[in-house]
Amino acid sequence: MLGSVAASVALTAQSQSPSWQPNPTHQQTYTLHRASSADPTGANADSRKVEPGVALTVLDADGPGLISHLWFTIASSEVYHLKKIVLRIYWDGEETPSVEAPIGDFFGLGLGYYNSWESEMLSVGSVKDLNCFFPMPFQRHARITVTNEGKKLIKALYYNVDYRTDTAPLAPGTLYFHAQYRQAQPNRGWTNRWTLNRDPLVNKKSNLTGQDNYVWFEAKGSGQYAGVTMSILQNQDGWWGEGDDMFFVDGAKRPSIAGTGSEDYFLGAWGFRGKPFSYQLYGAPVVGKEVAGGRSSVYRFHLDSPIVFKTSFKATIEHGNANHRSDNYYSVAYWYQTEPHAPFPPLPPVEQRLPLLEHVGGPGSVGRPVPAK
Repeated sequence: MLGSVAASVALTAQSQSPSWQPNPTHQQTYTLHRASSADPTGANADSRKVEPGVALTVLDADGPGLISHLWFTIASSEVYHLKKIVLRIYWDGEETPSVEAPIGDFFGLGLGYYNSWESEMLSVGSVKDLNCFFPMPFQRHARITVTNEGKKLIKALYYNVDYRTDTAPLAPGTLYFHAQYRQAQPNRGWTNRWTLNRDPLVNKKSNLTGQDNYVWFEAKGSGQYAGVTMSILQNQDGWWGEGDDMFFVDGAKRPSIAGTGSEDYFLGAWGFRGKPFSYQLYGAPVVGKEVAGGRSSVYRFHLDSPIVFKTSFKATIEHGNANHRSDNYYSVAYWYQTEPHAPFPPLPPVEQRLPLLEHVGGPGSVGRPVPAK
């Protein structure tokens, strides 16, 4: 039962429930559990303090099982604590995590501050409540840690992790949940000698191979790409988009799937026209001004048709047409695959994860200088 739930990530209608949810008209066989920060004495001290440098284990459970829901809320006086607290998830005793991201980025808050948004799988409520509904199966064991990489005490970390166990093993071929953080601060545009995105210098530039695209993630093995959240801090004036999404399946040298523009991939249109929106599978909950210093956040989930790969996968997007722009990108990609997974790139040090303007040249460029490419 757990295997069939986890392997079918697509939201196909099944009675009253999507396929990743149990059918409430059928009696379930699993046992539901919760790992939480509840006060073990039964009093009301229902949170944990986390000292700087400490990794707190919030779940340590044997399988077969499936994590169905994560909920966190954090009380910290540290600036950019959403960038400095790291969420990691390990499956079946592995030494390297299958999920590794700053906790804010994992929940789509890649700019380092709280904003409310809603989707099918991730949401942030009105008062700093973080929720995840991605189904996460495991055969033998699951471990979740939250690490304080900041300099101040986390005064209160509240959490609830809902998970199921069953006596039946996972179905053969069950795919495991993965999530990986990436950033480019900045993306390096191939020129800064432009004034508008539609300048012939940049508008007519061709990119058929994805060279120098921003990479959301790369994977080895078989699996399915489920989606991405991304935040943008503009270092230059003008619309940050014009970049096409490009996906390379099973070692393809040219894109197996290619898009028509950044806002098009996130299922918006016309540069969002300054209007934020947030729907079940796509959205742009933060739409900033199109100037240096402007901030935006976007997301897209492919749960209607996850992109299948058999041996390898690379998910990318251009930063401007043919990568002419030099803005900062921060992203988390979400996918399911067989284990073992390929090593993740090292997580950037805390200081390098903070969203800061970079001086890159070009229209409106301000901020601290960066080394030449």
